[in-house]
This record gives sequence, structure tokens and C-alpha cells, in this order.
Amino acid sequence: MKPFGKNHIIISVITFLILFLMNYLGNDLPDKLQRALLTAFAGVVGLTIGLFILNKGKNDKTPPQNFD
Repeated sequence: MKPFGKNHIIISVITFLILFLMNYLGNDLPDKLQRALLTAFAGVVGLTIGLFILNKGKNDKTPPQNFD
């Protein structure tokens, strides 16, 4: 799955919704909306960074020598 492709956007939206709802519904503090938005946004950013790292070496034509 490449970053910012169709599948990445769908998974990012699902991740955002799940994290937002988990934090919004399970929080009794007065600033629950801000915390839920920040946590959900951070989860999507983490997912995107992970995909960049994962896909960094996918099309590498020169693998490391003597890889064991």
C-alpha cells in the first residue's frame, strides 16, 4: 500500500474515526473534544510515517551486499 493512495486514505479515515470515538466516548474531562481530535490526528500521522518507512525500500534495486 503506497502512502496517499486510495487504500491509504480509506484506512486513515477508519483509523481516525475509531481513535476519535474511543477517546471521545470514554472521556469525562471537560476538554474531551480537543483530546479526541489530537489523539486521532496523531494516530493518522503515525500511520502515515509508518507507511513511508515501510515503502522506503520496496523498489530498491541495490539491496545490501552479503545479506544474511
